[in-house]
Amino acid sequence: MDSDTDNHPAGSPTSRPEGPGNDGPDDDGHDDHAVVLGAGLAGLLAARVLAAKFARVTLVERDELPEAGPAFRPGVPQSRHVHVLWARGLELIEGMLPGITGKLSAAGASVLESPRDFLWLSPADWFHPVPGSEVLLASRELLEWTVRQEVLRDPRIRVRAGCAATGLVAGADGRSVTGVALRDGEPLAAGFVVDATGRTSKAAAWLTALGHEVPRASRCDSHLGYSSRYFEPPEDPARRWRGLYVQGRPESPRGGVLAPQDGNRWLVTLIGYGSEHAPPPKDEEFLDFARTLRSPVLYDAIRDAKPLSSATGFRGTANERLHYERMERWPTGFLVLGDASCRFNPVYGHGMTVAALAADALASEIRALAPGEIPGAARRLQRKTAAAAEVAWQIATSEDLRYPQTEGPPPDRATRVLQKYMSRVMVGANSDPLISAPFFGVLSLSTPPNALLSPGTVVRVLSKWRLPTAPETADYPAHHGPPRE
Repeated sequence: MDSDTDNHPAGSPTSRPEGPGNDGPDDDGHDDHAVVLGAGLAGLLAARVLAAKFARVTLVERDELPEAGPAFRPGVPQSRHVHVLWARGLELIEGMLPGITGKLSAAGASVLESPRDFLWLSPADWFHPVPGSEVLLASRELLEWTVRQEVLRDPRIRVRAGCAATGLVAGADGRSVTGVALRDGEPLAAGFVVDATGRTSKAAAWLTALGHEVPRASRCDSHLGYSSRYFEPPEDPARRWRGLYVQGRPESPRGGVLAPQDGNRWLVTLIGYGSEHAPPPKDEEFLDFARTLRSPVLYDAIRDAKPLSSATGFRGTANERLHYERMERWPTGFLVLGDASCRFNPVYGHGMTVAALAADALASEIRALAPGEIPGAARRLQRKTAAAAEVAWQIATSEDLRYPQTEGPPPDRATRVLQKYMSRVMVGANSDPLISAPFFGVLSLSTPPNALLSPGTVVRVLSKWRLPTAPETADYPAHHGPPRE
């Protein structure tokens, strides 16, 4: 949304940008002013949380934001690929923005039961219609647009779009952050600054410039690639599924997912691990790649479907964690959230849910604090919000380390044992409700991982389920229940 306009009624989602040359408060009394860099999902949720404590919150966004409706923007290149909001993320965002689920659904988003509403071929076998987890499927553009509209209804929150931050402003003591430098215009003073600029974050360089020693990042890169394309769903009264997922595995590292989207569209994302299996970003090769998956189900679904867009590739999928929580010194008044702190291979669909978990952790930690106490609590806030990414990091890295081309620390003995156990869990989760329920609870980040290590679950997994000699290809599932009404 273009913050340079001021032709909206009070309380509407668009507000006049703050700063020099605009009416209203700017640098005077900046202790009650918070600045959030980045107006993606992590930044919007952080702004929502901080508005409960600060009199003013300014979102600074490099991109111009669409005004007319959901639209692609360069700062979110991954938006052209399938996005999943797991149950825990949806629950938390609904708590922060009551009614948001209904508004998303009314705009065309789908809330489905996974795996019951899908044809899902796991690395082991097809999922039966076992208990699982709710997921919300929608275009990233619709999700972000709807959340932004709701967040900006709060008159305490304003946005400066088309405005790039170039660094942090240090306090006179050299140990605090008191604002941000902007590419165009005077510095923006603030009592608290949050970096939620995603994978392009410059926080490490900014902290180094202020004299802080930043720990070495952890990185695990399976060299996964995406190629995605929108389709018009063909009429098929006999169709019983709502989405498709053919997972890859080390011996067959190609996969694909088909997700219903707003606008009565399908979004199909093809997946490949390693350069040899990277899906092509070319229209004429898209179907040929889909034909090479372990099952023909996805190819058969789209071979006669009308394409609505060209194929678009994406390769920035490495897991990377900036360990700001380990720093010996941390400036007061500064916090790094979301992908700016920890990013994941997007194939597991955890990025948006982790953003919601981090915002929830921030809300919990500042609930009992006065606004003036929040900057001094920045180091604790960094540790608490970073911890929100721990389970998703464990899932993504341990699974990616199964692939031989993955670059990163080799799996230790404990990881290898866990991988073998989780392979048996997957076999059981395909058809056993007593295993599928905790499996999807953990996958959706709703349930702690130790749910899969309870004595009853461990005994059931080890006594009942064995690693199969899975065939290279799989046709169609023998069992699949009808979608939920």
